[in-house]
Amino acid sequence: MADLAALFSLDYPPWQMVLRGTVIYWFLLVIFRFLLRRDVGTMGVADLLFVVLVADAASNAMQGEYKTIGDGLVLLATLIGWNFLLDWLSYRFELVSRLLEPPAEVVIRHGKPVHRVLRREMITLDELAGKLREQGVERIADVRLARLESDGQLSVFRYARRDDDATPSPPHRSSRPGDTR
Repeated sequence: MADLAALFSLDYPPWQMVLRGTVIYWFLLVIFRFLLRRDVGTMGVADLLFVVLVADAASNAMQGEYKTIGDGLVLLATLIGWNFLLDWLSYRFELVSRLLEPPAEVVIRHGKPVHRVLRREMITLDELAGKLREQGVERIADVRLARLESDGQLSVFRYARRDDDATPSPPHRSSRPGDTR
């Protein structure tokens, strides 16, 4: 029974674990929000490797040399607390939301790529064209407006189709055998 109590005891003062978690949380938040690029809704192998390595390095910095579940719970509660608080604050206050989430960026306007934004976000024309194809758009010229959203997704607004451009729809067929309506 003493071993179980030792497992849940605290080796470090809770304030130290809260401080470690807070410093690492805010450091990573600033790095991910302001220094790293938004991708176009995908995560490549290099991105995944980066996240794993950051998690490992941050884990070591936050943990120190703690060995008990109690220390780990204090640290996890700190990270969860900051995450919840920032979500709540960004929901309640527009200023906090603007600071934490990058604004949507226009990457195509009137059928032409906005090269300044593409360069800043490090998105190639091939990547952009691939994302457009995933949404059924064959040509950049068919796009009235495309925005890179804060989550990396691409919102695409096409020009309205004219009636003479529209493909005729096939005649209606009934799902009942023998019905020829």
